[in-house]
Amino acid sequence: MDLTNSPTTHMKTYQNYINGRFTPSAGDGAIEVLNPSTGDVISRVPESTASDLEMALDAAHAAQPAWAKRPAIERANLLRQISAKLRENVKPLAQVIVEEQGKTLGLAEVEVNFTADYIDYMAEWARRIEGEIIPSDRAGETIFLFREPIGVVGGILPWNFPFFLIARKMAPALVCGNAIVIKSSEETPNNAFEFAQILSQTDLPPGLINILSGRGAGVGQALAESPRIGLISFTGSVATGSRIMASAAKNITKVNLELGGKAPAIVLADADIDLAVNAVKSSRLINSGQVCNCAERVYVHEKVAAEFTEKLAAAMSSARCGNPLADPGVDYGPLINKVGFDKVDALVRGAVTQGAQVVTGGTRADVSPGGHFYQPTVLAGCRHDMDIIQREIFGPVAPVVSISSLEEAVALANDSEYGLTSSIYTRDLNSAMKACREIHFGETYINRENFEAMQGYHAGWRKSGIGGADGKHGLHEFLQTHVVYLQT
Repeated sequence: MDLTNSPTTHMKTYQNYINGRFTPSAGDGAIEVLNPSTGDVISRVPESTASDLEMALDAAHAAQPAWAKRPAIERANLLRQISAKLRENVKPLAQVIVEEQGKTLGLAEVEVNFTADYIDYMAEWARRIEGEIIPSDRAGETIFLFREPIGVVGGILPWNFPFFLIARKMAPALVCGNAIVIKSSEETPNNAFEFAQILSQTDLPPGLINILSGRGAGVGQALAESPRIGLISFTGSVATGSRIMASAAKNITKVNLELGGKAPAIVLADADIDLAVNAVKSSRLINSGQVCNCAERVYVHEKVAAEFTEKLAAAMSSARCGNPLADPGVDYGPLINKVGFDKVDALVRGAVTQGAQVVTGGTRADVSPGGHFYQPTVLAGCRHDMDIIQREIFGPVAPVVSISSLEEAVALANDSEYGLTSSIYTRDLNSAMKACREIHFGETYINRENFEAMQGYHAGWRKSGIGGADGKHGLHEFLQTHVVYLQT
């Protein structure tokens, strides 16, 4: 695996990364990885077995105690070695991501750079992992609350931002003194193994980060139900998260789940319409609309609904999709696979059957026969009870619902099984603050695009997840408390 060269057309074969070495799988199963822009097979990765997982867990358990005893600042300095190596390899790593995931090259480069920044940010917490001294009711007693590592944790990655999610799980885990076993997405495992190649060039002790490929129903389930981990962190669908939670329940293993969203965007009559149009367009086209925190349903005041819809349709129809490696100038790439494409197409067709009108788009984009490209689509005349408003789309489609008041918009926004992110566009501070008080979501963006900060806390309500990531509170997910009562 030579990161000095961009991906080529020859077949790549990867091995699991266990105990600091690339290791053949104990089984002979393999997964073929496809380029979603062309349908071509670009690599083969192991379909890992229970034996592979046990080997990785053995390595993690052997490495973790000594790692936890090291001063946190030493752990942080080793994390910074990783981020420095990432910055030396931004372009080749980005090309690997584009080839297997389909996002634009510019977005992939942002992902690599943001991953490096995130690792550095979490490393900064090394000197800030603090406990507490708690007043006692007893004379001569002091109560200490220590924050300590969980031990060995498991991470299961999604395919939409697969490289960044390595860091989102690995960096806080390691700076807190844990070891981690990571299962990459079967759709996008190549970048994880290239990340492992970066690890092999640092002084990080072997066994602290182990990376396996495999299917969710196989090694993913085995990891979630293993009694040898103290936390399982997963990013993905509600259905898979529910299964992981059930598997973890067998051992009362702590779970950290981010399970998608159906983010409402509320556009009031006094909004800056052009700003709202640009933000919603970005939400629907970034990563081909395959982002859990971006606006998935738009509630627009009836006074400006026609203007907003017309401008949004014009902005969306001007966007160009294509193979990002063949044409770096495209605005967005393919959907991840045929299943994803068929889901988007079925939701659009169903909305039309239920009475929605296609303002622009609404079908496959004629780019390449082997790719999964969908036209940028705007649907007007949508109702809140339509499937396309209730179910996660995960594609370049913007359904618009007309509303008559902020109160109506908030009520409709809250009527969802999801609760990750939300947004509102208004020039009135009172309206913005009222929405913040009454909307039931983990995040609300006001007059800006839906994109979280690493120092915030990315956490959802309802079926959007349990726990969260980023900032101090995300760091604490990878720690457990130890209270000591000292009587003198």
